[in-house]
Amino acid sequence: MKTTHVLEIAAVDLVYDVRGPLPTADGLPPLMMIGQPMDATGFRALADRFPDRTVVTYDPRGLGRSKRKDDRIDHTPSTQAEDVHEVIAALGAGPVEMFASSGGAVTALALVAAHPGDVTTLVAHEPPMLPLLPDAAAAERAFAEVRDAYQAKGFGAGMAAFLVMTSWQGEFTEDYFAQPAADPAMFGMPTEDDGSRDDPLLSDRSRAVSGYHPDIAALAAAPTRVVIAVGEETGNTLTARTSHAAAALLGQQATVFPSHHGGFMDGEFGYPGQPDAFARTLREVLSAAR
Repeated sequence: MKTTHVLEIAAVDLVYDVRGPLPTADGLPPLMMIGQPMDATGFRALADRFPDRTVVTYDPRGLGRSKRKDDRIDHTPSTQAEDVHEVIAALGAGPVEMFASSGGAVTALALVAAHPGDVTTLVAHEPPMLPLLPDAAAAERAFAEVRDAYQAKGFGAGMAAFLVMTSWQGEFTEDYFAQPAADPAMFGMPTEDDGSRDDPLLSDRSRAVSGYHPDIAALAAAPTRVVIAVGEETGNTLTARTSHAAAALLGQQATVFPSHHGGFMDGEFGYPGQPDAFARTLREVLSAAR
């Protein structure tokens, strides 16, 4: 059974969902799943594959159901980490196990650095942290071109540019920048400008997420077991490269999970992953730490 809760703090009303009992029935920590800019809806398929666990999902501030009260529009890992810390405290069930994906993995790394007692095991799946790359300046230039396309022509143009950028294999060379502008129609995207300029993925609002550099010393000192994960189909694209770079800084190799960047999802949100296989691997990784 899923119950929905609202945690009212000064700057935001945080909405989170709990599937299963608290305290947990199996004696294991709650399993928390977080993303960014994805909200709780993106974890439905994965949560459904853990019917025996108490699973917690939430909407980050300003996204989905979590309404901001501070009139800000930016998304920063440190602020979101404090939000997750507040949710974990509200659960009243001790530290959690955590699966965090994409920008959520960045938030989770910031959380462990700031509040190392909150998480027993963190599986950080493909955190997109550009400063870790050897071609960080070129990667930021590529991201800037996505933002420019979005600002100039709206969602379709911006998302097409984003898809071209995130599917590029290897470092961002001059060959990448010499390509013609991405055609939204080739990706099934709208060609008309929808007028929006507030998308958290395509605008500057989440720049602090992709620009985050983790506190490696704090992560190494934390009691949390941190596992950096990468999809087997992600190849040598941006988030694969940032994952391998993060793992290397932590003195480990990235743990390979099935499928791609959204491999834990079914076909509800586009290109389907392999949620059954993904969930099995996540179970294995979590149980190995106990």
